[in-house]
Amino acid sequence: MHLRAFGAVIVRDLLLAFRHKSELVNSIAFFILVVSLFPLGVGADIALLRKIAPGVIWVAALLATFLSLDQLFRSDYEDGCLELILMSPHPVSLIVLAKIMAHWMLTGVPLTLIAPLLAGMYGLENSSIAVLMLTLLIGTPILSLIGAIAIALTVGLRKGGVMLALLILPFYVPVLIFATAAIDAQIAGFPVSGQINMLLALLALALTLSPWPTAVALKMSLS
Repeated sequence: MHLRAFGAVIVRDLLLAFRHKSELVNSIAFFILVVSLFPLGVGADIALLRKIAPGVIWVAALLATFLSLDQLFRSDYEDGCLELILMSPHPVSLIVLAKIMAHWMLTGVPLTLIAPLLAGMYGLENSSIAVLMLTLLIGTPILSLIGAIAIALTVGLRKGGVMLALLILPFYVPVLIFATAAIDAQIAGFPVSGQINMLLALLALALTLSPWPTAVALKMSLS
C-alpha cells in the first residue's frame, strides 16, 4: 500500500511538471548556458579548459538544481495539497521521498545526460566524461535531498530565497569538493575510488536522514 502511494506521487509530480514545461526547462537551459559561455570567455586554451571543466560543470549543475528547488513543495502549498499530504494515512517521510525522487528525475537526470555533450567543449576525454557522469548521477540526488529540508522550512515564506541560499549552500560544499576532486583525479590519471566512495556515503546519509526532518519541517511550516 505504501509503495503504491510512493509510485503514485512520483507519477503525479512528473505529469504536473510536463504540463508546466517552462519550469522544467528553466534549470536545464540555465545549466547549458552557463557551461557553454565559459569556453567563449576563457578562450580556446584546451589545457586551461580541462583544468576548469570539473568546477564549472559542477557549479552550474549545483546552481541549476538550486533554481529548481523552490517548486518542490511550493505548488502543493499554494493549492492546499500539502495539507492533504500531511493528513495522509501514509508516512509523510515516504511521500516526501517520492517528491524528492521526482524532482531528481526532472533535474538531476537531464543534467547528467546533457553534461557529456557540453564536456566535449572543454576537451575532456571519454574516461573523464564517464567519471563526470558518475559524479552527477550520485551527487545530484544528494543536492535534491539536502535542498528539500531547506525548502520545507521556508515554504510558507513569500521571500525565502536569500534564507534558502544561506541554509542550503554550505551543505552543498562537500558534494562539490568530492565530485570535482574525482574528475580532477581521473584527468591526472589517479584512482577515483576514494572520492566516489565518499559521494556514495553522502548519498546513503542523505537518503537516511533527509526525509524525516523534511517531513517535520513541513509540519512546522503549516502549523
